[in-house]
Amino acid sequence: MYIPKKYRMDHDEAVQIMKSYPFAILITVDEHRPLATHIPLEIREDEGKIYATGHLAYGNMQKKTLENNRDVLLIFQGPHAYVSSSWYEHEDVPTWNYVAVHAYGTSRVLTDDELISALDMMLTHYESHRENGRLWDTFDPEFLKREMKGIVGFEIEITSIQAAAKMSQNRNDTDYKSIVAELEKSNEQGENQVAQWMREKRKGLFK
Repeated sequence: MYIPKKYRMDHDEAVQIMKSYPFAILITVDEHRPLATHIPLEIREDEGKIYATGHLAYGNMQKKTLENNRDVLLIFQGPHAYVSSSWYEHEDVPTWNYVAVHAYGTSRVLTDDELISALDMMLTHYESHRENGRLWDTFDPEFLKREMKGIVGFEIEITSIQAAAKMSQNRNDTDYKSIVAELEKSNEQGENQVAQWMREKRKGLFK
């Protein structure tokens, strides 16, 4: 990913984006043809390494590319929004603010026991805080056994991360405050998230 120096994110911030926006695009190549699946992932850190786990439908042919594949790409999309040049002090062109993370790694297919553990972890993440949340041990074991036949679990050890946060770092303070103010007028969640991100980066402007 092309990232001008002023837009590069540090490692810890990139990992946090992966955790906060875990619905990613899984990309592999099968005989020179790119394959992609939109998929929720669990991101964990263990002894200085980062892992992403998830599962595909058994009928998804991308599963064939996941055993010991050293060239897997995950794309995580953070908040993004259109920025109108009418918000600038001087004439300029419009642009798009965004946060994106490309994570490269090596994949492998999970064993049945590892898949159970991964699914248990995902349910705990998304269900434990809900009233009457459906955790792993609340399901009928035979039902789960049948359902697991329809999926293939995988784990990706992340070996390289490229992350960009293009958030009007090149604008002067006047333009910067104007962009935030205009984005905060919106009812769109993404635009509000971009405004919030920008506020955090130049807190001194918004006291």
